[in-house]
Amino acid sequence: MQSDDVIWSVIGHEFCSYKVKTVTQNFCRNEYNVTGLCTRQSCPLANSRYATVRENEGVLYLYMKTIERAHTPANMWEKIELSKDYSKALEQIDKELKYWPNFTIHKCKQRVTKITQYLIKMRRIKLRQEPKLVGVKKKLDRREATRERKALSAAHLEKSIEKELIERLKSKAYGDAPLNVNESVWQTILDREKSGKEKELNAGAQLDMEDDETDGEEEEEEMEEEWDAEGEFVSDFSGDEDGDLDDELSDLEDVVDGGLGAEESADDQSDDDSSPEDQPPSKTVLGKRKTKPTAKAPPRKKLDKPGRRGPRVEVEIEREMESVPLTRSALANW
Repeated sequence: MQSDDVIWSVIGHEFCSYKVKTVTQNFCRNEYNVTGLCTRQSCPLANSRYATVRENEGVLYLYMKTIERAHTPANMWEKIELSKDYSKALEQIDKELKYWPNFTIHKCKQRVTKITQYLIKMRRIKLRQEPKLVGVKKKLDRREATRERKALSAAHLEKSIEKELIERLKSKAYGDAPLNVNESVWQTILDREKSGKEKELNAGAQLDMEDDETDGEEEEEEMEEEWDAEGEFVSDFSGDEDGDLDDELSDLEDVVDGGLGAEESADDQSDDDSSPEDQPPSKTVLGKRKTKPTAKAPPRKKLDKPGRRGPRVEVEIEREMESVPLTRSALANW
């Protein structure tokens, strides 16, 4: 038979594993304690009829203990889920603890109020964007830095060994065919070295080409500056010779323009008489034929062309026209 007074006389005045003593008062660490204080009314072990409220993952539960279930510790506490609505949760407590002591009912309602408040505060904190604090593990960082340093030294050692082996292979210290060595390893090393040398040669050739281009541009600029600094060139031809040359050039232009105009008019008139299939296409070539015009063209202005020196030059103009079939009128005019 369970006796509450005997239990309290032992745990209240002698020893209790849940008791925490302070200067002012004693506290209780039992998870079913409704107030957290070590008193006769609040002790869940010294009261055979007891009720409390607990929270699990945001849900409130009402726990009740009665004397009828004291002989079965596994089924001692009855668990009832409370509503998420605060007012409905208080109504459930009044309904379930209808004939219980007023102290127990009041403390359960206080506990529901406090738990509801801190759940609302937790939801508000989650909505805020606050910086996340991450712990710094100095021992782990030190260990990783040591490993990186050792790996780097090992890599340098491997490169130095590889370089030494390549030098020995070139000097034929192992002979033409090294023993106990895979040929593919030596071949890959040699190919890698060869590709590196080719890249260096290509880079040097590109640099040389760029230097040559820059040198050529500088030389051209220097030549232009020298020509500009020398002075102005004046023609040594007399006025009569320049006038005769201009007249001959104008005569040639008139002959060419006249011949082309006659051919175009003749082609328009003889389209119906002959077809392009009867006569093979040919090209008209204009030679040195000169015809003096009836009226002499007005003299043109003399052009001052610097740097013109030497004897008199005759100019021949040849123009290749498109393959147009010759007509009888064109041949007659020709």
